[in-house]
Amino acid sequence: MANHLIAPHGGALVNLLVSEERARELKEASRDWPSWNLTERQICDLELLVNGAFSPMRGFMGREAYEGVLTDLRMPDGTLWPMPITLDVTEEVAGTLGEGGTLALRDPEGVMVAVLHVEDLWTPDLQREAAAVFGSDTGANLAEHPAVRYLTEQSNPVYVGGRVEGLHLPVHYDFRALRLSPAELRSHFAKLGWQKVVAFQTRNPMHRAHQELTLRAAKEIEASLLIHPVVGMTKPGDIDHYTRVRCYQALLPSYPKNTAMLSLLPLAMRMGGPREAVWHAIIRKNHGCTHLIVGRDHAGPGSDSAGKPFYGAYEAQELLEKHQDELGISMVPFKLMVYAPEHDTYYPSDEVPDGVETVNISGTEQRRRLQLGIELPPWFTFSDVEAELRKSSPPRHKQGVTVFLTGLSGAGKSTIANALMVKFLEMGGRPVTLLDGDLVRKHLSSELGFSKEHRDINIRRIGFVASEITKNGGIAICAPIAPYDSVRREVRAMIEPGGGFILVHVATPLDVCEERDRKGLYAKARAGIIKEFTGISDPYEEPTDADIVMDTTDLTPEEEAHKIVLHLESEGYIRGGE
Repeated sequence: MANHLIAPHGGALVNLLVSEERARELKEASRDWPSWNLTERQICDLELLVNGAFSPMRGFMGREAYEGVLTDLRMPDGTLWPMPITLDVTEEVAGTLGEGGTLALRDPEGVMVAVLHVEDLWTPDLQREAAAVFGSDTGANLAEHPAVRYLTEQSNPVYVGGRVEGLHLPVHYDFRALRLSPAELRSHFAKLGWQKVVAFQTRNPMHRAHQELTLRAAKEIEASLLIHPVVGMTKPGDIDHYTRVRCYQALLPSYPKNTAMLSLLPLAMRMGGPREAVWHAIIRKNHGCTHLIVGRDHAGPGSDSAGKPFYGAYEAQELLEKHQDELGISMVPFKLMVYAPEHDTYYPSDEVPDGVETVNISGTEQRRRLQLGIELPPWFTFSDVEAELRKSSPPRHKQGVTVFLTGLSGAGKSTIANALMVKFLEMGGRPVTLLDGDLVRKHLSSELGFSKEHRDINIRRIGFVASEITKNGGIAICAPIAPYDSVRREVRAMIEPGGGFILVHVATPLDVCEERDRKGLYAKARAGIIKEFTGISDPYEEPTDADIVMDTTDLTPEEEAHKIVLHLESEGYIRGGE
């Protein structure tokens, strides 16, 4: 990227919004330009480019800047910058561009929000990027890192760099009064007379330990506190930002009056640990903060499936400490806060008096208590925060749930599904919907064939409907063949944020399925009359993540349905007496 796209840290705050007259000119000219509909992550990046949160950047990185950030955490002019800010597009769109060209950037609804003046176009080595930006020496499996998965599974193959002109910022309908730009936040600090401001970065609800930590940090340096949570993209599986913001609002009165405030940051986190900590510091400096609280494993994604952490506990603190003077923002390091019942006090983990026992509640334990309706102790959280969490995380017996049966044709899925539906209707309490494979084909997917692409589309449609039923507290029973593992996992990921998902593998042997075949489908498939028939001419990928596996050869539908009911009861989705 050419040097005019950046300015040194500490310079004037960048504002890439154009005048109304210039916006009209760009809209008129855009009729002849190729367009790109921005992804969720790109929308977040664009907003923070345009409003100055990514100052000194003035556009998406070109190859020279990208290479410098990967290898040295530096822009071409030497400016410190730790995270690639790139625009990835398809090869088809890239084929319409060239240096000196112009690309209209649109939101998901097709509204043009910005213009990119193309200065660079290249195909990056994504594995090299993953290793350079997100690697560590902890021995964790880098392929499991959420940002690496995004790079390898979701990002597009071509990067486009160049200067950006913003027509308007992306529209948000939620918590508008809390969405302050860097310029607005700086102005607000000035009106309040806040000269020292310590920022607290978070992507989780805040409890007593977080309140104690932030209070201590602010008192230690005699600063006011900015609670600055991320409400863009965070780690998959995190609590939704609507719930989190209500929790922050509930917590705010616990601070001394006029010493703390809340503002929201539409950042797409990369969970990049040490590099991300430096990035967060730059962003908070641009918002007018003088200090940033950095705790244990700041902005890390935790551990891989083998339990190895992606980053060392204090790697982030070490890298930011190295660069804080250059950045002009000071780090306030903090360790894990733990509660000592004997003293009714929170201590940093390294300051606990000898012989004093401490307790803590992990995120896993918090979720378990919410799911089972068990009270969170007052020493752990404030009652108002718990109330907000319970609005969005009711106990499992009040949540919706999807029972997804998969198996060969003739395995018994539909029979089990019908028996299960009757059992749920007998219990009452929640609406029940049956999404049988044949019925869905008739009413939702009548135009689809049986290619892998069309089968995946059909299962995604079933998953979408089931996710809507589940998040609204109902029970969805799905009974398609669903032969492919990848799309079944997509459906699980689609549904689980809104409720329960139970995968049932109806593992009836192929020969038994053929014996039951009243329509003669297997015979036609073996004769080559029916093409792409699962189990004969097309594969069935047996699930390795099934919650229940059952062979219907020697079981009645009632026994099979009852087995599922018992599992749901053991998992808490059905409560005794229902």
